Amino acid sequence: MWMYLGLLAALFLGLHNLCKKHAVQGNEVFPVLLGTIGSGFLVLLPFFIGSLYFPEYTKQIGLYITKISWATHGFIFIKSMIMAASWVLAYQALKHLPITIVTPIRSAGPFFTFIGAILIYQEKPNSLQWIGFFLIIFSVILYSKIGKKEGINFKRNKWIFAIIGATFLGASSGLYDKFLIQNLALNPQTLQFWFCTYTVLILFCILCVTWFPNTEKRKAFKWRWTIVAVGILLQLADYFYFKALQDPDALIMLLSAIKRSQILIAVVIGGLVFKEKNKRKKLVPLFGIMVGVFLILYS
Repeated sequence: MWMYLGLLAALFLGLHNLCKKHAVQGNEVFPVLLGTIGSGFLVLLPFFIGSLYFPEYTKQIGLYITKISWATHGFIFIKSMIMAASWVLAYQALKHLPITIVTPIRSAGPFFTFIGAILIYQEKPNSLQWIGFFLIIFSVILYSKIGKKEGINFKRNKWIFAIIGATFLGASSGLYDKFLIQNLALNPQTLQFWFCTYTVLILFCILCVTWFPNTEKRKAFKWRWTIVAVGILLQLADYFYFKALQDPDALIMLLSAIKRSQILIAVVIGGLVFKEKNKRKKLVPLFGIMVGVFLILYS
């Protein structure tokens, strides 16, 4: 069952990436990011209020937000800092790079998760999983060759390093999620609500320094409906992902790989919507990534 939940998370993540590309095009990154996380927070806020005043009903519908200790709050705050840094880097890169380059590089996330899962959680991959894993990495390298034809030098472009850093931090957060869900026994909605709360506070502090004092930047900001859509889709993706992690048999290395199937939406549909270059050539490494994901699932 947890694999199907992972595929649902991948579906919403793919749609989330498309909306995110539209939201940041020609726009200020930090207010867009605050708007998306703030939208997710507002979606979850009624459930928090309901858990305070109507606990029986929220328990009945399975969306009760539990009371947690200060120590647990601290653990969630650490996740918020990791993901805030990851998102800031990812949004900046997405603003300056084609989505068909950014998304496949993000697909290298399973590389870091794979290593962490082995070292930290002692998850043991079999031969097919190893083949699938290296096929994904090889396909991502192939994307870098195609990217050079679009004027993107992967060794000198700072946005490439930004998206690689975002990928590493995102993978670290994924490993940390397993600890939060399984070791601390947090339910998805509790983790999501407090994570959004702390992330909104972190981003608000950043904007107080970088954006609010700057009149020109505030005037340049364009509100778009996709900002709200990104927040809602992200919460849906996270909910199904955390539900999958609640299963004691769930392997974080496999879930991370399953989530990479989101690139089918981002590369195929995104390439058509945003009319990016070399779409046909990008289908070759896309196929390689999909085969790698299939081998991991099949194993």
